[in-house]
Amino acid sequence: MVKNPTVSVIIPTYNRANLMKEAIKSVLKQTYQDFEIIVIDDGSTDNIEETVKGFNNFKIRYICHTNNQGVSAARNAGIRVSRGKYIALLDSDDEWLPEKLDKQIKILQDGSPKLGVVYSDLLYIDENGKSMNKLRNRKKEGYIYEDLLGENYVGPPSTLLVRKECFHKVGLFDDLVDTMEDWDMSIRIAKYYRFSHIKIPLVKYRLHSNQFSKNLRVKNIAANRILVKYANELEIRRGAHSKHYFHIGNRFCHMEKTKEGQRYLLKAISLYPFYIRYYICMFGSLFGPKCFIFFVDIKGYLTRIIVKHIAKIRKINLNSL
Repeated sequence: MVKNPTVSVIIPTYNRANLMKEAIKSVLKQTYQDFEIIVIDDGSTDNIEETVKGFNNFKIRYICHTNNQGVSAARNAGIRVSRGKYIALLDSDDEWLPEKLDKQIKILQDGSPKLGVVYSDLLYIDENGKSMNKLRNRKKEGYIYEDLLGENYVGPPSTLLVRKECFHKVGLFDDLVDTMEDWDMSIRIAKYYRFSHIKIPLVKYRLHSNQFSKNLRVKNIAANRILVKYANELEIRRGAHSKHYFHIGNRFCHMEKTKEGQRYLLKAISLYPFYIRYYICMFGSLFGPKCFIFFVDIKGYLTRIIVKHIAKIRKINLNSL
């Protein structure tokens, strides 16, 4: 057990023993080593405990929930017992690149106390850990509260390093939702603190069939909860408000609930009729689910081309990451 670590790494997990093993390895390989690892087993039925204890490493602490309580409750349990000045979040199906903590800790330690979060770009990998040559980058930094009200520009928790005091200020994760909870947390922190963005991928984000975040119905439930929580702020920010309706409508159309999707897309257009993508999706939805998905695929294809071009400009060799 590390008595006074600078960083507490929180890893919630549920029935992901094999993937979690790789996540832990990626932390132990960090060039920055002043950390503790807190694994929260959220009521798993596989051999999580055996896998964790197999590392036989004094830096790793193991907490087990008797029943599955959800990822937000698991993260909160880890934060409550953490000893570090900074909190690093790592989902058990993701991995870090070796310099992740090193690069982030330098920025937080050298920055103003009002700098609350440092996050990075990420690289997508498939179920087997192979690079998909697909890079996600975000460009928002500074005081980004108003930006985050409309869209999650920060991204998955695995990219974040957070001052622990941020959680004392704004509270812990909303344990009533288990998707988009990271977005909600980023919004709350951004109201009081600055964000800094590292413009290279430091996280391998795994895409696989069992990802909870792919459940569109659950994501729409969470999105509506965020709409309610920030209703007063969104009321006077029509552009941000419209993005919520657009994304909810987009998900309904993907679920082949076209009429419900169109209802939300029309709300988005009526609130803020200046985004071309609203009209593209609305037009595609008029011809049924297959046509809608075709239009979305074209948009995604063009986006990937742009991202690859950005990566080439930055001279990032994705295959080497």
